[in-house]
Amino acid sequence: MYSIKELDLQGKRVLVRVDFNVPLDEHQNITDDTRIKAVLPTLQYILDHQGRLVIMSHMGRPKGKAVDKLRLAPVAKRLGRLLEQEVFMAEDCIGENVENLVNGLEDGRVALLENLRFYPGEEANDPDFARQLAALGDVYINDAFAVCHRAHASVEAIVSRFSETAAGFLLLKELKYFKDAMEKPRRPLVAIIGGAKVSSKFGALENMLPRVNKFIIGGAMANSFLKSMGFAVGRSKVEEDLVEAAGALRQRALREGVKFYLPVDAVVAPEPGPNVETKIVPIQEIPEDWMALDIGPATSRLFDEALYNAKTIVWNGPMGMFEIDAFSRGTISMVYSVADSYALSIVGGGDTDVAIHSTGQTDRISYISTGGGAFLRLLEGKPLPGVQALGGLEIHE
Repeated sequence: MYSIKELDLQGKRVLVRVDFNVPLDEHQNITDDTRIKAVLPTLQYILDHQGRLVIMSHMGRPKGKAVDKLRLAPVAKRLGRLLEQEVFMAEDCIGENVENLVNGLEDGRVALLENLRFYPGEEANDPDFARQLAALGDVYINDAFAVCHRAHASVEAIVSRFSETAAGFLLLKELKYFKDAMEKPRRPLVAIIGGAKVSSKFGALENMLPRVNKFIIGGAMANSFLKSMGFAVGRSKVEEDLVEAAGALRQRALREGVKFYLPVDAVVAPEPGPNVETKIVPIQEIPEDWMALDIGPATSRLFDEALYNAKTIVWNGPMGMFEIDAFSRGTISMVYSVADSYALSIVGGGDTDVAIHSTGQTDRISYISTGGGAFLRLLEGKPLPGVQALGGLEIHE
C-alpha cells in the first residue's frame, strides 16, 4: 500500500473514496460533521498540490434507489465552508453529465458525487459500476476506513482500474494506531470488550487472547461468561449456545496467564426502560425475574484498578445499555477510567464513540477510530477488502 504522499497529483483527477455518512435532522441539517472533518487533511493536501478533487461517498441505506432525504447536497454545503471554496455538487455519481462536470474542473477545485448507494452495483461490488466510477479519475485514493471491511464497488472492484492508487491520511492513521496497539504494544496491553452479543465479539476475543495481558468484559455479553461459571443471571440476555464456548475461552485465558475480569455487581431492573425500578446487587444476587443492564459501582472500581498499570488499551463496546440514562453509569465510568490512564488508548465502535463524545473526554483518548465494523474486523485478525485491494497492511513511504 502506498501513501498519498508518494503520488504526483498536479493536474490529475483524483478520485477519493470517503465516508460522509453523517447524521441529518428532519430539516436536512448535519448534526455531527466529525466524519467530514476527519478527512480534511487528505482533501486539503490534494487541493494544495493542485489536484482536481473528485469525492465519492455513500449515505444511509437507500437500497439501490435514489432517496431524496439521502442526497449529499447538505454535505457539499458543509464541506464548502470547511474548505473555504465552492464544492460542485454532481447530479449523479456516474454518467455523461457527471463526466463533463469532472472533466471541466480546474486544478485545485472540488466536486462531490451523488450517493453511491443509489445504485445497487455499489453494494454488489459490480465491476461495470466500478468501471463507470473509475472513468472519473486518473488516480484513486481510499480514505474511508469505516467501509474498508465492505467489498463494495467503490472500495474494492474499482482499485484494479487504476495504475496509481494510495491510502489517504485518515486510513493510514487508523492502520498505524491499530498496528501500534496489536503488533508491538507497550505492555501491559488491556482489551476492554463490551456490547450486547458475545457472538459478535467472539472472533475478536479468540484472536486477541495470545496478544493481550488482560481482558475486561462488560455489557450483556458478560452474562454468557458468568453463566458458564455457574452464576444465575435471572432474565438477563444470554446466548445459550455460546455459554460453553465462553467458559472454555475464559479457562484458556487463565491457563495462558491472561487476567480475565468480569462484573462483580450489576444494575438490574425488571425490564429495560427509562422509568423502571432499578437496584444494585452483587452478581450472585440477581433476582430471578430481573435483568442485568449495566455494571455496578464495585465493578467500575475493579475495572478502574485493572487499568491502573496499563500501557496500551484497546476498547470496543459499552458496559451496559448506556442509551438509557439509568444504565449509562458503567460506560461513563469506563470513559473516565480510560481517559485518566497514562496508556495509549484506542477506541473503536459507534456506541463507544457516542459515549465518549457525551462526556467531553474525546481529547483525552489517544485515538477514536472512525470505523466500528472495520475496527472489529481488524481485532478479529481478518483482512479488510479495501485495504487488501490497495496492497495490504504494509505501507510504502
